Amino acid sequence: MFAVGDGVLIKYAELKAVGDNLKKIIEELKEASNRADVLEDAIGDPYGKNNLREAAEEFEDGWDDRRGKLLEDIEKVEQHVAGVLEGFEEWDTDTASEMEPAP
Repeated sequence: MFAVGDGVLIKYAELKAVGDNLKKIIEELKEASNRADVLEDAIGDPYGKNNLREAAEEFEDGWDDRRGKLLEDIEKVEQHVAGVLEGFEEWDTDTASEMEPAP
């Protein structure tokens, strides 16, 4: 656990869980475009009409651009969380070793 400023406590396990969850979100966003093709194939052309499939494709095309930006932003947050966790763990280890009595 580490403290920030005056009274803010963050447990390592909680910060690691945030990082792990961000990694899962990143993976989901990366896989989403693959699922769009499956959806469009599943819709097909009911009653010989392709309006619904085209609407799904149009939505996916627009969402794909926004998803890419969202993915970039979440990856930056995940990297920052990992850096914070690594930095505080290193500081904690170094500080603890300095407090140990010399042999």
